[in-house]
Amino acid sequence: MTKSVVAMILAGGQGTRLGLLTDEVAKPAVPFGGKYRIIDFTLSNCVNSGIFDVGILTQYRPHVLSKHIGIGRHWDLDRKDGGVVMLPPFQGRSDADWYSGTANAIYQNIDFIDSLNPEIVLILSGDHIYAMDYNEIIDFHFSKMADGTIACMRVPISEASRFGLMVTNFEGRITEFQEKPQQPKSNLASLGIYVFTWNFLKEKLIEDAHDQNSGHDFGKNIIPKIVSEDSGRLFAFSFEGYWRDVGTLQAYWESNLELTRPVPGLNLHDPTWRFYTHSEEYPPAYFSSGAKIRSSLISEGCEVHGIVENSLLFQGVKVGKDSIIKDSVIMTNCIIGQNCTIEKAIISERTIIGNNVQLGIGEEKPNKISPEIYNGGLVVVGSDVKIPDGVKIGKNTAIWNYVRESQFKGVVLSGEILYPEER
Repeated sequence: MTKSVVAMILAGGQGTRLGLLTDEVAKPAVPFGGKYRIIDFTLSNCVNSGIFDVGILTQYRPHVLSKHIGIGRHWDLDRKDGGVVMLPPFQGRSDADWYSGTANAIYQNIDFIDSLNPEIVLILSGDHIYAMDYNEIIDFHFSKMADGTIACMRVPISEASRFGLMVTNFEGRITEFQEKPQQPKSNLASLGIYVFTWNFLKEKLIEDAHDQNSGHDFGKNIIPKIVSEDSGRLFAFSFEGYWRDVGTLQAYWESNLELTRPVPGLNLHDPTWRFYTHSEEYPPAYFSSGAKIRSSLISEGCEVHGIVENSLLFQGVKVGKDSIIKDSVIMTNCIIGQNCTIEKAIISERTIIGNNVQLGIGEEKPNKISPEIYNGGLVVVGSDVKIPDGVKIGKNTAIWNYVRESQFKGVVLSGEILYPEER
């Protein structure tokens, strides 16, 4: 890395489509992959690419994220010069604003970026799962003498209408931007990864801040305006590696289970591209003589006496005798009792499940309150829940954080949501 680069990670999103998983934490702080949190992948990409000036823009429920990042020691970002800086909204002399959009979040931190005097600013989302060497897109940016470069991926044309699309000319310059069009002219979808020459971007941010009609968003305002007015040279960088938007529960569940394949798209074991995280120390995992493990990721501290198939057990999970865990994501320090059956479930941290409990049973019915969130036949259980012995829970259900034993009446039917008494 020879050019002066600052990475700004947008980590303030609420992630409402992840349902109860983001009720108390920002989406980038949601656990993923057996021992990580989602933001670990973007942070690790930065340090693996040799970028050590990093700002993290927080807003929605930042306390867990801030505690996780700390001073950045686990990513080699606890540096005297540079390193990682948390950037929540702040009160200035004349106004006090929450970040009103992705572009506004960067605009409000112009002074921070100026203090580092970069030539290039890398704008990243803290809620995607991928491995990327940012040097490649930065080199591409310079080779094109671009003002801005947007990382894109080709998607099936049948799914193109779900994305912001770039229409390019023969040399890759963006000539048109389509935001989730019904009739796509391209299948080149934006990944939310932007490289900008800082002086160019700074000018556009100030201009946008004074536009009363702007929503101050990169994808909806800044980029479409530059393209439509032909006021800058924007290019599309085609990325062909692994990238996933885990913005829905179904996508989150699928992306986790992809890691259990013999050759997963995202290689967590690549010694040349390690992913770093901040986690507690646990003893080695233990499997009893009756345990059976198949195509699963089992983290340290786990204790398994039952059967685990095609699943992820985060650190410190205990699975009782004769219990069967299948196609599920079980987060840190959960305890599963004896003779339980758990299928297609996402279970958050520190939840305790009694004996003879069944999750994911019965026919599949739409969720009664939020069918757009709780679907795909999944059972989603929040953190610090206590499920008593013998409870049966159907599909497309949600058991909210902190629900206690007394609230269960034997069966939670498919499509229902159970909330705690005080919420």
